[in-house]
Amino acid sequence: MSIRWTAFVAGLGLMVAARPLGAHHSFNAEYDSSKPAKLKGAVTKVEWKNPHAFFYIDVTDENGKVANWSLELTSPNALMRAGWTRNTMKIGDEVMVDGSRAKDGSNQANVASVTLAGTGQKLFSLANQGQGETPGR
Repeated sequence: MSIRWTAFVAGLGLMVAARPLGAHHSFNAEYDSSKPAKLKGAVTKVEWKNPHAFFYIDVTDENGKVANWSLELTSPNALMRAGWTRNTMKIGDEVMVDGSRAKDGSNQANVASVTLAGTGQKLFSLANQGQGETPGR
C-alpha cells in the first residue's frame, strides 16, 4: 500500500508542478522576430508582475485612429538588473518602443527596448541587451 501511496503522491506532485509551465509560452510561440514593431505613444497602464511585466500605450496611426497596444517585457527581476524600477514609466509618459509583433496580428508586441521621450533614456528588456550580446528569449 505504501508504494501505491508514494506513486500517487509523486504523480500528483508532477501534475501540480507542470501546470504553471503550460501557461508560460516561448517567444517563438507568440511573436515573430521578422515583424518588427516600432511604436510611439503614451503609457496608459503598467503591470509590474511575474512572470512578465507588461505595459500598455495608446498609438495613433497616420489616419488619427488610436489603438491601445499590449507590450510584454521580461520578468521584474531581470528588468531591475537592466536598470528599470517600478517607477521607470508612469501613466502619461511618452515612449518609443522597439520589439517584435505578435504572430496573430493583434496589437501586441514583445519589447526589445524602450526609449523615454522626456529624457531620451533607452532601456532594454533584458540586462545583456545593448552590450554587444545577443539576448536569450
